[in-house]
Amino acid sequence: MTQSQSADVDQRIVRPPATALVIFGASGDLTSRKLIPALCNLAEDQYLPEHFIVIGSSRSKLSDEDFRAKVLEGVKKHSRRPISPAVWEAFARNLHYQPLDGEKPEDFEALKQRLEALTAPHGVRFNYVYYLAMAPQFFGPIASNLKEVGLIEDYSKEARQTSVVVEKPFGHDLESARELNRVIRQSLAEEQIYRIDHYLGKETVQNILVFRFANGIFEPLWNRKYVDHIQISVCEDIGIGTRAAYFDQNGILRDIVQNHVLQMLALLCIEPPISLSDADSIRDEKAKVLRSIKRMTPEEVRENTVRAQYVAGTVDSETVAGYREEKGVAESSSTDSYVGLKLEIDNWRWSGVPIYIRAGKRLPKRITEITIFFNKAPDSLFKGRNIGELEHNVLSIQVQPKEGMSLRISSKPPGPRMRVRPVEMDFTYDSSFGVASPEAYERLLLDVMKGDATLFTRNDEIEESWDLLAPIFEAWSGPNPPPLYEYKAGTWGPPEADQLLAPMKHTWRKL
Repeated sequence: MTQSQSADVDQRIVRPPATALVIFGASGDLTSRKLIPALCNLAEDQYLPEHFIVIGSSRSKLSDEDFRAKVLEGVKKHSRRPISPAVWEAFARNLHYQPLDGEKPEDFEALKQRLEALTAPHGVRFNYVYYLAMAPQFFGPIASNLKEVGLIEDYSKEARQTSVVVEKPFGHDLESARELNRVIRQSLAEEQIYRIDHYLGKETVQNILVFRFANGIFEPLWNRKYVDHIQISVCEDIGIGTRAAYFDQNGILRDIVQNHVLQMLALLCIEPPISLSDADSIRDEKAKVLRSIKRMTPEEVRENTVRAQYVAGTVDSETVAGYREEKGVAESSSTDSYVGLKLEIDNWRWSGVPIYIRAGKRLPKRITEITIFFNKAPDSLFKGRNIGELEHNVLSIQVQPKEGMSLRISSKPPGPRMRVRPVEMDFTYDSSFGVASPEAYERLLLDVMKGDATLFTRNDEIEESWDLLAPIFEAWSGPNPPPLYEYKAGTWGPPEADQLLAPMKHTWRKL
């Protein structure tokens, strides 16, 4: 066995302590599509605690057997790989269901009794994890009722670990985010709250920290002296599907940029934390990045943002409807399905480096990519050689769908002439490591059970991201808003988005 294989085995057998996971909203799509398949894959890899139970809970009247049958269909359909019958059988024995109305205190008493009855035979103290897979308006009442019946203990290192996981959206704007923080903090300490953003569980996003701080050749270059500009693209080829009721009230800026994009940007641009094993030292640095991004004046919103809606077009050879023709969307809707932004981090490391962001639906393909363009080398050495203009060295980090990285360098192709051509040096996770990357929820659920909050957003990060976008929302909804442009479905957005990059003679990367 090699040293690396030995390390993998050692890591494999370190399991979280005994855990009882209660999923509120368990009859919903998230549980069958993501949560239970993730847990089954953790069971397949022997990562789950030795003592582990799951209780699904919602208003639906289901038996344990009904619930197991329902989520098994989700596992068969959505698991990243087949789950062996033996693993499912062992997992299902610890899978239970408890009907509950989140506004009825007596239902929480019944939940407490069920938890105690299921954990007592194990003879060990269980930590409790509560996953709130539901709308934010229920977070406060559920946390309050859990606290009232004693299912949330006051935070201390000696007490039973009780953790609450909350899904996005965490607020609709700065004021609602602050109010939501205030409400749930009445029942919970900040250390007990795990605000989940599944993008942070993706292997390539996690690898940003390792890539920066474990490679001596890159960290010295990670600043304004060597970086020309940064681009972040979150592109989807799908429309809004069945999410019209939610999406038309929010738009792409709230749905994608406020959480996923700004979290990736913060990780990419942080100062070295005290330790990668200290969750708060990493989150401290992320908050500093978000706080350092320049807030825009109304005039700057017009100059540095572009919003647009898709109209009918063709995606992957299929004719698709425009945004306002989607079922559930108002004919007069001004909701953004595409956004382009130009941001700048106003600190010593990044001052003067433009950061371009684009996110949109009904674009030509699905891809999420972070791209760092390094300064061009001087071309004086090559004068008279007719080589053309030297290109940027480019580091691209592809988050999805094909996880990996590539570095573009300049090289001389074979032959007697002195020529310069770009060359891509690539690695992908499946080819380099021989295994498929786990789903994001696998890592995040495991981290919650271990009490590791590194990949979860803290209250100040949430509020800083909303504060950053507040001037944009205000300008877009004001009496004299910037134009709402159009772009054909199947194109890379409106032509006006190119103008964000034009003053610096930059162009969007071809994806």
